[in-house]
Amino acid sequence: MNELREPASQCRECYHCGYPVPENAPWKIRLEDGEHPLCCPGCEAVAHAIVEGGLASYYRFRTQLPERPEDMDAARIDIWTVYDDPDLQQEFVHQQDDGNVVTLAVEGITCAACAWLIEHRLNALAGVASSAVNLTHHRLRVAWDPQQLALSRILAELAAIGYPAQPYEPDQVQARLKHDERMAIRRLIVAAVAMMQVMMFSIPMYMSEPGEISPDFIALFHWLSFALATPVVLFSALPFFRNAWRDLKTRMLGMDVPVSLAIGGAYLASGYAVISGHGETYFDSVAMFTFFLLFGRYIEMRARRRNGQSGNALIKALPMSALRLEEDGRERAIPSNRLAPEDRILVKPGHSVPADGIIEEGRSSLDEAMLTGEPTPVPRGPGERVTGGSHNVESPLIVRVTHAGAQSRAAGILDLSDRAFSSRPRIADLASRTAHYFVIALLLISTLVVIAWSQIDPSRVLWVTLSLLVVTCPCALALATPTALTAGHGQLRRRGVLITRAHAIETLAQLDRVIFDKTGTLTQGRMTLDATQALASLSVDQARSLAAALEAHSEHPIARAFHPYRQPQYKASQVVSRPGLGLEGYLDGRRWRLGKPDFAAPARSVSPPDDGTWLLLAEEGTPRAWFSLRDALRDDADMTVDALKAMGLKVELLSGDGEAKVAALARELGIAQWRAGASPEDKLSRIKTLQAAGEKVAMVGDGINDVPVLAGADVAIAMNGATDLARTSADAVLLSPHLSRVAEAIELSRATRRVIRQNLVWALCYNLIALPLAACGLIPPWAAALGMSASSLIVVGNALRLGRGRTTRTVHPGVSTSVEPA
Repeated sequence: MNELREPASQCRECYHCGYPVPENAPWKIRLEDGEHPLCCPGCEAVAHAIVEGGLASYYRFRTQLPERPEDMDAARIDIWTVYDDPDLQQEFVHQQDDGNVVTLAVEGITCAACAWLIEHRLNALAGVASSAVNLTHHRLRVAWDPQQLALSRILAELAAIGYPAQPYEPDQVQARLKHDERMAIRRLIVAAVAMMQVMMFSIPMYMSEPGEISPDFIALFHWLSFALATPVVLFSALPFFRNAWRDLKTRMLGMDVPVSLAIGGAYLASGYAVISGHGETYFDSVAMFTFFLLFGRYIEMRARRRNGQSGNALIKALPMSALRLEEDGRERAIPSNRLAPEDRILVKPGHSVPADGIIEEGRSSLDEAMLTGEPTPVPRGPGERVTGGSHNVESPLIVRVTHAGAQSRAAGILDLSDRAFSSRPRIADLASRTAHYFVIALLLISTLVVIAWSQIDPSRVLWVTLSLLVVTCPCALALATPTALTAGHGQLRRRGVLITRAHAIETLAQLDRVIFDKTGTLTQGRMTLDATQALASLSVDQARSLAAALEAHSEHPIARAFHPYRQPQYKASQVVSRPGLGLEGYLDGRRWRLGKPDFAAPARSVSPPDDGTWLLLAEEGTPRAWFSLRDALRDDADMTVDALKAMGLKVELLSGDGEAKVAALARELGIAQWRAGASPEDKLSRIKTLQAAGEKVAMVGDGINDVPVLAGADVAIAMNGATDLARTSADAVLLSPHLSRVAEAIELSRATRRVIRQNLVWALCYNLIALPLAACGLIPPWAAALGMSASSLIVVGNALRLGRGRTTRTVHPGVSTSVEPA
């Protein structure tokens, strides 16, 4: 070590690679003998990885410096530091309460072991709060503290372990996926052509008797097979060798390790036999195995890409340009990402809405199938909300923008969808760990097989070992869970159910009870003002305007009933929402309350005029007016409750409304268990009691007052009209107004769990049966290649059945539930 490196104070060479360190370079590593300079983030990442991995002795005992990265890799260092620019980060970094969040597109991911390695490495970095790989779409979501860690360090760490990444941009990602698919096709074609030609040379030797073919022809066939198998190994099989080398360096063994050993070993042994003139050749097995494996992975790639297109299509649903109306009424075409809240835009028939907003002028029908899964256009008019990405069908609309770009609902849906992969279900982690340990066990068993067959029949050692490595490759085991989860997510998304947390599908399949809120959940949430009784000196119009001024600060469905009565001369201040009780604020220096009678006028004993839904408006505790509200039941509420009962689930109603209204609704829907006048604390206490009794509970709600309850349930489902806070707290969001999607989500989650179990059972049984047969020399290499590929394709095909469900139950007219994959 001393002859390689002088102390850091006397030398400005990189302590890791020996390359000159730039002036004022911030990269360094601290060891027991002091602090040493480093030349770039890449060396810093590798050096820290070595030291933090307990291998600091490497620097004391090494005899030569590691190789310097290529110029292209060095150029990437500048790109990493560029990503630390705050102005650039505004385009792809989102701020949260506990730090920043970024979604990265990662190259080189091939299996669950890759995801485990990336997450393990990044989570060990100081400043990284969490990291999670979306294995299906090859995306990585990282939450980190920018005060402790720069984004360039994260990118450098990924590149150092063999997974270069960049901020996720749908257009670039799609271009890269297309390039990967083209390369996969080329590799597949080379392997297919070579396989057919090599088999043509091999069949005569298999079919002929000894001595029928002259030695010259046999030698010619062997050399031709050698020439044809070489591009298969060096080009078609190159990804397997590259990934295996990366796995060995990171000491996280994946399925590519046994694959590479089988292909490389058979090719080298066959090449030696041809050159030396002694031994058996296995070029046909090499070409066949490579082709079948590439074909299986190509089918998997196509399936993943198809399932991922629906999520990426959300971004493409937002048009690139918009027609903004200037103050003088002129139309100006601008990029959609330059729209700002309060801008007025014109949406012509046949065009897509470029941002979320509220219709100011015009009536038309909007096709929202991309967002909600509903095929029928819905009518929209003045005062109603429109969602960016929906398609205007009939008439021009003038829309006032409320949310644009990254704040739009389409972008939020994509972000929530990515969040669903920020953690994997328990069964997915179990499958990933099982595949890793299976590879280790397979390599140990292969070693024992080599030793045993060396004693039994040395001439069969190579092809028996080759068959063992090939036939038991755990591709099917590693694909069993991710493919089923991807297909389940995609089918739910197409049906208008957005899964936002990974555990939701697994928990939905295990539910015992579903609890519904009333207003905005079982009812339509379109509250209307049915009657007003003014008290004291207020007029009916004054009472409505005062109440509307308070409700202007609320997102609760009740606030919409007062929207038509807002007057500019009435403005409330210091408005506070009391969940489950009402609103409190000040108008002209006087305190007003609107809500339940005992909240609005706590010091007085007042009763509503009848058993309806009444709100009391009070000034400084003095009653001033009563308001009667009406909310229609959802069309499919009764059918949804019946469907849930038919599935063996218990259904319960918890509401903060009066007892008479709740009891009537429970009778109408056939809900035996209900509770009226329940505060958010009461609802949460009820859920905790049920959970303590061992039940898995789902909560369906929509308002701010439901947020604590949603957070406490095993799985939380937010309605399509839920507040932003409720959607963020939920594990699943209904994108369509149909309540029946709850039953469909549970049915499809159960089907997904069945498919996962089927895949795991098949993969494990296949490997457990194939391993002893191959070890006993009963499976030739060509059959091993065919069996391994067929096993992987069976797993993928079984998972894709989830995307083609057959209808067995109609939950409500026009909407069907898929309970069993076709």
